[in-house]
Amino acid sequence: MATKIEGAAKADAPRSKAQKLRHALLKEELTFVMEAHNGLSAKVVEEAGFEGIWASGLSMSAALGVRDNNEASWTQVLEQLEFMADATSIPILVDGDTGYGNFNNVRRLVKKLCQRGVAGVCIEDKLFPKTNSFIGEGQPLADIEEFSGRIKAGKDSQDDADFQIVARVEALISGHGVAEALRRADAYHAAGADGILIHSKKADADEILAFSREWAGRAPLVIVPTMYYATPTDAFREAGISLIIWANHNLRAALSAMRDTSRRIMEEQSLTSVEGEVASVKEIFDIVGQGELAAAEARYLKPKGGDYKGIVLAASRGSALGPLTERLPKCMLDIRGQPLLHRLVTTLNEGGLRDISVVRGYRKETIDLANIRAVDNDAYGETGEAASLACAAEQLDGAAVISYGDILFRRYILENLLAAPGDITAVIDARWRGDGHRAARRKVDLATCSRAFTGEYLDEEPILLSAILTTDGDSDGGEEPSGEFIGLIKLSAKGAEAVKRELAAMKNEGVLAAADLPTLLNRLIAGGEPIEALYVTGHWLDVDDAFDLAKARNLV
Repeated sequence: MATKIEGAAKADAPRSKAQKLRHALLKEELTFVMEAHNGLSAKVVEEAGFEGIWASGLSMSAALGVRDNNEASWTQVLEQLEFMADATSIPILVDGDTGYGNFNNVRRLVKKLCQRGVAGVCIEDKLFPKTNSFIGEGQPLADIEEFSGRIKAGKDSQDDADFQIVARVEALISGHGVAEALRRADAYHAAGADGILIHSKKADADEILAFSREWAGRAPLVIVPTMYYATPTDAFREAGISLIIWANHNLRAALSAMRDTSRRIMEEQSLTSVEGEVASVKEIFDIVGQGELAAAEARYLKPKGGDYKGIVLAASRGSALGPLTERLPKCMLDIRGQPLLHRLVTTLNEGGLRDISVVRGYRKETIDLANIRAVDNDAYGETGEAASLACAAEQLDGAAVISYGDILFRRYILENLLAAPGDITAVIDARWRGDGHRAARRKVDLATCSRAFTGEYLDEEPILLSAILTTDGDSDGGEEPSGEFIGLIKLSAKGAEAVKRELAAMKNEGVLAAADLPTLLNRLIAGGEPIEALYVTGHWLDVDDAFDLAKARNLV
């Protein structure tokens, strides 16, 4: 059995990526590195537990849609490497082809690799531009002295003392035999190479093992068993191999998977058969570190909704749901393992609202969510939404968001609402006719506005709410409705003061108890208070009856 190199670091654990690669080459145990070709595949390699990454020239070229003939420039390769190095904590040994030219090109390449945190480079003793080793026969080799000069230039140029240069010997590939391979390896080792990669394209490992026996551990030995993959790994351990490169299998696996998925979707014109076989979007978010960004945003960014309080009107039973609300109010019905109210409050929290008051009424003792302030409307049976809002009037001491307690909406709706400039802004769904069944079976708060929805991105002129009419699902023959009020309002501090004044006036007039939220808004408009409309096109749901509940459970 060949022995490993003397002088392998045993004292201090390696810290830098270059130190980790050096340690991997020198330690007694066999090391495995896996191919990657971009930041995502590099993350996958690290996730799998490999000690290092082989940044394959073939794979990076193919991922860019070009041949492995130096058609991808070294700067384009460097750009990929920067993403890979930033995405991972394990060392990268990059396939540097021939060094992209002569000694001068190698000098610049090594400096740039060191600057980007790449741990090492492997350069091969062939001519520039290179041809992949598995293409053709008898590829010409570089002059030994000239290639040794490339190695010396690289070692003299490295800014990191631990940066590793591995010399790749192509003599076996070109049919020159073990003796020539040894002659070249000795010269490259003498020139300063930190390791030797001996390459072969035979289906068995006989000449690799023969080389290893003759080499006798003079320097770390690296192999790439792509062609002789059937050889037991223990044979390489016995031969004293330092590092094995699994050279291109992530790219090949990705190509097979992409072809199969694309073909099936094209043939079936559906995602049904493939959706359960591909990675989820959540997995993508997880591996690229979306959770870390969310934590950083919470630490460094002031949420847009940080100055806003939330008021949720959730006092009603929801009688249209029948026996489902005998023991629970509608807002506490289960939606995929969580109460509807919990999902609503979570959306408000994600938008930056932390101070949230929930106006309770029916079965109020069941509304016991954490991180909310409970406000009770004990007269919920005889009063409407305006009276519930009046119960939380103390919370209208600054900017606020008011929401029905039985609605769900996408987070972007809240974000757009918070960014709206108006003192009072109401969310209006321009696609209210889209669910005909829903509109036909319930009452709808239909809004008319100063202008209809156009969808023009650059249309920034404010749209004002004219009136809200509660009807049985269709227009009453008057002005064509602009959309449906979804039960979501934003108030600036000035807008909140206006609402408080109106609530007080309604109480004095004796009309507060019976009033709903549209009545409040209509009174504000009649009093000259401008209310802006924020159009949305779906992406929300209110839960009025069992049909809505089933839809919510299917969508969330």
